[in-house]
Amino acid sequence: MTQTSENVTWLTQEAYNQLKAELEYLSGPARAEIAAKIAAAREEGDLRENGGYHAAKEEQGKQELRVRQLTQLLENAKVGEAPAAEGVVAPGMVVTIAFDGDEDDTLTFLLASREYASEDIETYSPQSPLGTGVNGKKVGEDAQYELPNGKFASVKILEAKPYQG
Repeated sequence: MTQTSENVTWLTQEAYNQLKAELEYLSGPARAEIAAKIAAAREEGDLRENGGYHAAKEEQGKQELRVRQLTQLLENAKVGEAPAAEGVVAPGMVVTIAFDGDEDDTLTFLLASREYASEDIETYSPQSPLGTGVNGKKVGEDAQYELPNGKFASVKILEAKPYQG
């Protein structure tokens, strides 16, 4: 999955199907399950001191937030492969960088939304400090990004190629 500046999220068919199935579960069976938990907790009596009720309500809030996130994501989704030019860092690209010009100290990662995080490759969000710093850069160019301590780090773009899944 990748995001472009037009607020379109590109998803593979597999990622789209997975997110759609999660949305269908959360807005159907999961809603019924949490409603039953809340009803059961209400029957226990005083709601001010009912830990089960408060926990179920908190779970319901988190679940509804996830439903809204998925709904928005899928509304802006396009299934297919994002247009990407090899050699230019953009969402959906596998990027290799060298830290502070030291070509032995490298990092390879997928620049994409955390929704598409994989165990196969480390994923950095385009909105992260590193993602923002390298996005739009070409192979051979230097990029800077802000560290948590307020200082800046420099990296060199060694490679940028489309993610193949």
